[in-house]
Amino acid sequence: MTTTQWRHDRGPSTVVEPVARYATTAILIHWSVVVLILVAFPLGLYMHGLALTPDKLRLYSYHKWIGVTVFVITLARLAFRALHAPPGLPSSMSVWERRAAQAAHGLLYAFLFLVPVSGWLMSSAMGFQTVWFGLIPLPDLIAKSKSLAAMLWQLHQVLNFLMLCLILLHTAAALRHHFLQRDETLKRMLPWLRRGWR
Repeated sequence: MTTTQWRHDRGPSTVVEPVARYATTAILIHWSVVVLILVAFPLGLYMHGLALTPDKLRLYSYHKWIGVTVFVITLARLAFRALHAPPGLPSSMSVWERRAAQAAHGLLYAFLFLVPVSGWLMSSAMGFQTVWFGLIPLPDLIAKSKSLAAMLWQLHQVLNFLMLCLILLHTAAALRHHFLQRDETLKRMLPWLRRGWR
């Protein structure tokens, strides 16, 4: 966003207002979760088609470790957000865009909890305890049940694909703001973007 200021010696000039960016901690948490999801999702697709071998069980452990880490990081992010209000949305955004952005953020937080928890429940129902990084055993949330495990597997899969769709929409909206609407939305989370990239 810019404002026009009159200068008596040189005429009108454009003054660039500083971008209201997210705190560094919030930025690091955001991109850490992005990287973890980019690893966990294709890993989940890949290991699903493998035969039951020690290698597959090891990949399942890695997948679960990532899921628990996303869950913990999301808790930390919500705690940080409660103490540090996020920057306001650009004034150029319409009312519907603001409401859509708020709804998308709320749903993303929900998925970042629901997806790991559904995986944790599924693992418990299958009779495989989750041991975070092979060091911290987590309690089984439910008793072993083959039928329930099958239902939870379906739920976990659906939640993952719904979250992926929402992430793609979120990404498309951010790119639209940066390259088409040419506002400062993306720079709030990527403050090092240069103006010349537009």
